[in-house]
Amino acid sequence: MKLGVEVLLESQLDLLRGKRVGLITNPTGVDGNVVSIIERLRAVPDINLVALYGPEHGVRGNAQAGEFVDFFQDPQLGLPVFSLYGQALKLPTDPLVDIDATMREFDTQHTGKTVEHAMLRGVDVLVFDLQDVGTRVYTYVATMAYAMQAAAETGIPFIVLDRPNPISGSAMEGPILEYPRHSSFIGLYPVPCRHGMTVGELARLFNAKFLARKCSLTVVAMEGWRRGDWYDETGLPWVLPSPNMPTLDTATVYPGLVLLEGTNLSEARGTTKPFELFGAPWIDGFVLARELNLLGLAGVRFREAWFAPTFSKWAGQRCGGCQLHVTDREVFRSVTVVLAVLEVVRRLYGAKLELHADYFDKVMGTSTVREAIERGVDYATIAAHWEAGLAEFARLRAEFLLYA
Repeated sequence: MKLGVEVLLESQLDLLRGKRVGLITNPTGVDGNVVSIIERLRAVPDINLVALYGPEHGVRGNAQAGEFVDFFQDPQLGLPVFSLYGQALKLPTDPLVDIDATMREFDTQHTGKTVEHAMLRGVDVLVFDLQDVGTRVYTYVATMAYAMQAAAETGIPFIVLDRPNPISGSAMEGPILEYPRHSSFIGLYPVPCRHGMTVGELARLFNAKFLARKCSLTVVAMEGWRRGDWYDETGLPWVLPSPNMPTLDTATVYPGLVLLEGTNLSEARGTTKPFELFGAPWIDGFVLARELNLLGLAGVRFREAWFAPTFSKWAGQRCGGCQLHVTDREVFRSVTVVLAVLEVVRRLYGAKLELHADYFDKVMGTSTVREAIERGVDYATIAAHWEAGLAEFARLRAEFLLYA
């Protein structure tokens, strides 16, 4: 198969010839031979790459979740590098400040994450080349939408170089975000938790249905990618989209397990298995694994586990909990699974489980799920309620899909 960047370089370079190019990218912006798009574009004589823009984690992908990345002049490339994640805000350094709580608040805000018009001076076209992970709760999609809006406002064409949805485009999960009530930087528009679309398809949807002002959008589609393809079926190398997304296994469980960020359970940031492990110091892993496996959830087994995060929630403390082992990814439904996890933890440990209401609702895209959990509604009933919304979204997205 060919990535959007490869199709661009082989047959659509006229989109960039003679133009001053601004590029939104990070380490995932590579071709099938792991050569950076930055290097590929700089090798073309009549393309003038004039500025780089980094999403959360930065152009180099080395910043942790929520970490401030300042503007800098890249000494090797001689290019200005703008941060599109909180460039106006630095986190507090006071050790008494709860950084997790600070980031829950900051993550949902729009402030400091838009593309300021001054950043686009001297740019003729804006190009987006980032690997998404197929989940609404991932900030690269919001960065793309904000950049599209800025391009529309400044009259600059916007080009998306498409990449695979790593967890395939064959399934959708979770509730549709209630817009605009629960719109935030971790979920802008009314799409489900797992949307089954590529970034190029999302750009087409956003431009047609949600942006206040439409941009001049071109999506350079891939060749040879099919809707049901998982990333490991493409033959492409896996480059970490972000520091806590080390493998395809992580991306597979992420649509649901990211919801634990809205609770006092550790989602295992600060370990080598983020989102695959979960727990807390007051959990007995043997008991939890036994109770979860008794549910017979499709496509997954739970193994008792203990871990001590090096940062984030419960840093330096031994947590009991489980590791998810996905046994059949085609039937595994991560969002339903995490609802079952919360139900069982609540039954076993009662008030020790805390839901951070505002952040949990922003991640879930609705308050109705949290309210149902607090009323004791069972996980299967909650999951059944979003099926109608998924069917409606499937109809909405149909005209924007690019791949069979």
